Amino acid sequence: MSEKMKGTLLTLIAGIAWGLSGVSGQLVMAQGVDVKMLTVLRLVISGVVLVALAAYQSPQQLKQLLTDKRALVRLLLFSMFGLVLNQVAYLMAIYHTNAGTATVLQYLCPILVLAYVCLKQRQKPTVVEVIAIFLAVTGTFLIATHGQIDQLAMTPKGLFWGLFSAVTYTLYIILPTAIIKQYGSLVVIGVSMLLGSIEVGLIFQPWKYTMPFNGEIFWGLVGIVGVGTVFAYTAFLKGVSMVGQVNGSLLASIEPIASVFFAVLVVNETFYPMDWVGMLLIVLSVLLVSVKDMIVAKKEER
Repeated sequence: MSEKMKGTLLTLIAGIAWGLSGVSGQLVMAQGVDVKMLTVLRLVISGVVLVALAAYQSPQQLKQLLTDKRALVRLLLFSMFGLVLNQVAYLMAIYHTNAGTATVLQYLCPILVLAYVCLKQRQKPTVVEVIAIFLAVTGTFLIATHGQIDQLAMTPKGLFWGLFSAVTYTLYIILPTAIIKQYGSLVVIGVSMLLGSIEVGLIFQPWKYTMPFNGEIFWGLVGIVGVGTVFAYTAFLKGVSMVGQVNGSLLASIEPIASVFFAVLVVNETFYPMDWVGMLLIVLSVLLVSVKDMIVAKKEER
């Protein structure tokens, strides 16, 4: 098997694992685990494992980051306004809707990043980008209303947290760009998760909540932390190193599709025709932007 094929498979598997993590979170919360407790557990365990991996793979970069006070202050801000807020918003969206819908709504993020870049660089979007924005907005409208302008097809809280998760995911992508270029993704995300777990622990005070535990909760935690965070992230980094960032982002777009599939298969979630149409439009919008970026990147290489 060629290196590019291995990278493609690893990136696809990472996207599928991310899709599984949302359904795992839905299962855990259905067993009575509070969103706040689940957020803290996910950040603590994932942070410890990723920092340990960073210490093994990039010890020099990790040491330099931990002694860079300016970078640590920036990481504190990123961990709160990007990482923690996104974790909370995404899990709250799952709680008030379902894993499939929450993941698809979060995948409005590339459209928000596109809007941010256009505003920052003061440039008009291309025709392809305008079409992608139109598809994303239309898809969101159909999921939220099923085509009925006068009523919502989901709770207002579900719609709010789904859209807010897209906004926070955008911040998650934009805020750490400069630090990641300097210290690497694994080091930055691992340290940010540990910092985030401290921040969210102080705010949520998880020791005040009871933690039920049974077999379903155990396997759900394995799914959301072990498979959907630690494994998915490391597999994605390895795959992207083989196929490139643009191709990697395109392949990772399988995540919302996988999440909907697992929501139907694992938790017997029901989606209506308008839901499927809306989800398809959002996924198409993301694919359009990703394919456009891939074409631009290839032209620049030439």
